[in-house]
Amino acid sequence: MVSRITIKDVAELADVSPATVSRVLNHGPTVAEDLRDRVMAAIRQLGYRPNSQARFLRTRATTVLGLVISDITNPFFTSMVRGAEDAASKAGYSVVLANTDEDLDKEQRYIEVAAAENMAGVILSPASATRTSIELLLERGIPVVTVDRRLQTAKVDRVGVNNVRAAQEAVIRLVDQGCRRIGFIAGPAEVTTAADRLSGYKHGLRASGLPFSRELVVRGDYRIEGGRAAAATLMRLAPRPDALFVSNNLMTLGAVMTLRDLGLSYPSDIKLAAFDDMSWTLGLSDTMTLISQPTYEIGRQACELLLRRIAGERFPPRHVVLGATLD
Repeated sequence: MVSRITIKDVAELADVSPATVSRVLNHGPTVAEDLRDRVMAAIRQLGYRPNSQARFLRTRATTVLGLVISDITNPFFTSMVRGAEDAASKAGYSVVLANTDEDLDKEQRYIEVAAAENMAGVILSPASATRTSIELLLERGIPVVTVDRRLQTAKVDRVGVNNVRAAQEAVIRLVDQGCRRIGFIAGPAEVTTAADRLSGYKHGLRASGLPFSRELVVRGDYRIEGGRAAAATLMRLAPRPDALFVSNNLMTLGAVMTLRDLGLSYPSDIKLAAFDDMSWTLGLSDTMTLISQPTYEIGRQACELLLRRIAGERFPPRHVVLGATLD
């Protein structure tokens, strides 16, 4: 019995991904003309005939992108999602948003849904650098681009900022303001942004001639209560810190709550520095050093990179590093 020619066979002959063959068959957008010609030539050469039922299942979501983010309550993602959505809409794609709540099991379920629905591609903010698995998507030929955070377990495109450099510059700014005992509220150990910002904190101390002290670093969970608890721990130290550097916006809000509970004002009693825009709060951004990230641009460029992969372009994994601004 002769085996049936498959999309995979066509993709191998045309030297493109199976997803690109699917786009050509279903007249999907953003397929380069030369790639379309190669696919059609391979189809003619092999005599490929698509199975109508399987084709229906494959085409249900060919113009749908999955956007899987770690915490929908974090305003950091609001502008990023808009940037991705604008780029997707311009190219004729729709975006489905999924929130993982930093939960690996929930994240995996959404990844399985994206694979089952055969989404065109996925933009992902991974919950863990080492335990997040995208193998199912890659096996199905579904391209993935990570935003903000990176994966150590898969070589895929990513878009973000230089967190190490930004954190280092923030520490140096605090030192220039006269601070010598800078407490750092770090993020979750498994998240690459947290590791990079801790590294930048250490580099900033070293560049300023200050020693690193483990007692001045407390980990939080990138959420308000985590920042509140971490700040309380740091403020119990003797002598207490003369500055707090907080590694994301929600934990900054929690830290501010702790300082207010203790009757401390900033910047007069203690200096503050933080990652991410705080304009959504009531005047907090006017009283601290802020590291602003180009969140809209992160989303837009991540989506455009994903669309290039969907169109069948082949190039080594690309790491787009955008500039952060110290305000």
